[in-house]
Amino acid sequence: MMKGTLAFLNANIVTLNPNQPEAEAVAILDKKIIAVGSNQKIQKRIGKETKVVDSDHRLIIPGLVDCHAHMTGFGKSLQTLNLRDVKSIREMQQRLRSHAEQNPEKRWILGGRWDQEKFSEKRYPTRWDLDAAVADRPVFLMRVCGHVGVANSKALQMAGVKKDAIKKRGSVDLDAHTGELNGLLREDALQFVWDAIPEPSLNELEEACLSASREAVKIGLTGVHWIVGSARELLTIQKLKFKEKLPVRVYLGIPVELLDEMVNLGLLTGFGNNMVKIGFVKILADGSLGAHTAALEKAYHDKLGTKGMMLFTQRRLNSMVSKAHKAGLQLAVHAIGDRAVKAVLKAYDKALKDNPREDHRHRIEHCSVLGRGLIRDMKSLKLIASIQPHFVVSDFWIGKRVGKRRARWVYAFKTMLKEGIVLAAGSDCPVEPLNPILGIWAAVARKDFFQERLTVEEALRAYTINAAYASFDEDIRGTIEVGKLADLTVLSRDIFHISADKIRTAEIEMTVVGGKIVYRAQSA
Repeated sequence: MMKGTLAFLNANIVTLNPNQPEAEAVAILDKKIIAVGSNQKIQKRIGKETKVVDSDHRLIIPGLVDCHAHMTGFGKSLQTLNLRDVKSIREMQQRLRSHAEQNPEKRWILGGRWDQEKFSEKRYPTRWDLDAAVADRPVFLMRVCGHVGVANSKALQMAGVKKDAIKKRGSVDLDAHTGELNGLLREDALQFVWDAIPEPSLNELEEACLSASREAVKIGLTGVHWIVGSARELLTIQKLKFKEKLPVRVYLGIPVELLDEMVNLGLLTGFGNNMVKIGFVKILADGSLGAHTAALEKAYHDKLGTKGMMLFTQRRLNSMVSKAHKAGLQLAVHAIGDRAVKAVLKAYDKALKDNPREDHRHRIEHCSVLGRGLIRDMKSLKLIASIQPHFVVSDFWIGKRVGKRRARWVYAFKTMLKEGIVLAAGSDCPVEPLNPILGIWAAVARKDFFQERLTVEEALRAYTINAAYASFDEDIRGTIEVGKLADLTVLSRDIFHISADKIRTAEIEMTVVGGKIVYRAQSA
């Protein structure tokens, strides 16, 4: 009988394998699981060279996976100004001034994750607010959603932004009284400033990717659907893989701007190996609810006359979706507003009718504002709903934004699940915290529209077996069973047997990727 290289005894194992839902021990040989069962059964797999972990009845679950994260952006954000918990523009100014003083070597002051809905002033910050704190260096601070940012006067000057500046899929805000630039830029207009910011070196990109990956395993992630923004990012991830520095599995989300290159090279979804492989083509159909740029069928409740914006015409969206689909690539289209979801459904429907493909596993990212008809159409097209449960917590203002009647259909997780739609969960980090335990907690303990709450198992499946399904990996990952890759997450608390509100207090004791312990808490 083969002996394992690693074994866990005295555990509380939830396998998510319907044929063996629970176990108390598991044995691993190199990268795969070779036995699951009782302590007595696994003892037979222990040899002289086996590393044995006494789990002390801790909960072990299949390795958690984040299905939507901007990891390089997260890595970069660890070195920039974090304004997530700021409660006023005055506090923002104080933080900005202090950060600039502490970092005199920085040519640009970057950061963000602010939310004007939390500000006591109940308004957006402006360039004049930023100028009052830092005027001698360019400052660019992104809203938490990533779809609107504010620049100071120096940044606008260096970027060459004028008040008559036009971007086809974006806007530059003007002061209502003076008609001058107020520093706010939305959607593609953000690129005016991004283009003026010096690109990071490959070494800096590598450090950002590594920093993000190290944080990921600390919070129990064994895999990430990693949305990249450029070919340089792709190169960096591949280099880290070849150097064997990546502690997490990576399923790549490629921007649609690289679609032509992918098609010309004949690259398909799944190209690569179990550590890094090509996943989906990412398209942005609209903006965000927080920035009033998500495309709605009817006007925003708190901004009458505004319905948000589609970032592509229906014809252009159809063309991109059809090209990627025909080339054998999986698609993941960002659609937050119901008007955007409707347009994406039309594009998918056309692509599938023109080139039928049974097991496409195309996705809609966020699918925030829905209705019964849209949900039924998602089901009929066999689309995956890529959800970010922590939005429920952050978007506390949703009733004000879209009105109570529409708010009922925002983040309709349970309804989609009942309809038979596969839910794959992620964070959209750095928009939301990367921690998947917070995502599970948000899905289970939501306070509004309790009928859309998920059970602990339903939420857990969205981060495990459903996540594996979303990357065509359900045969090798997602459950704890013999023959599958040994990806495990060990928790300090049994989230199945504590109150919903206490789920967020569970900590990660250990993270195992491919039979290797990549993170171990000091208490474990």
